[in-house]
Amino acid sequence: MSALMKSLCLAKQLSSANPRLSLQIARNLAGWNKDYTPGAYPKTEKEREAAAKKYYLLPEEYKPYADNGLGYGDYPKVGGGLGVENKDSYYPYDYPEHKRNFNEPVSADHDLYSEDRYSQAEKPRYSNSYYFLSFLGVMSGCLALYYWLEDKKMYRPVAAKQYPADGVKHYTFER
Repeated sequence: MSALMKSLCLAKQLSSANPRLSLQIARNLAGWNKDYTPGAYPKTEKEREAAAKKYYLLPEEYKPYADNGLGYGDYPKVGGGLGVENKDSYYPYDYPEHKRNFNEPVSADHDLYSEDRYSQAEKPRYSNSYYFLSFLGVMSGCLALYYWLEDKKMYRPVAAKQYPADGVKHYTFER
């Protein structure tokens, strides 16, 4: 507790000596930088070329997100839908833990495509309608067998208990 009080007193002394220091501390604690925010949606060809240069893309590769109010601005729409696990594991990436190179633009919804998320990297073998019809076929077959065999009861055949003679007591517990 005394260490906490000492550090609070030190912070108070530093902020009273230099009030701009507390503003800088608050700026550093924000967790983001104004340079990380996308610019305005490019309207002219010159703005498109500047935005492409900003994101290290060729002007013919650069395609921004639609200006629909989601706030993506001039951020480039790079290929999404295939996860990180679809990339080559043996390529010498600059950041191998993320399978990224320096200045490689990432998708705006990159959190959906990282390696700890589900991503369907390949096209499925059959269509969803084929899977659904296969499921219905198997379930219909099971139901048909159930109704067809409903009157044919299956059980272990057991005969009645056989005794040497009817009406005779075959055991006693009396002495």
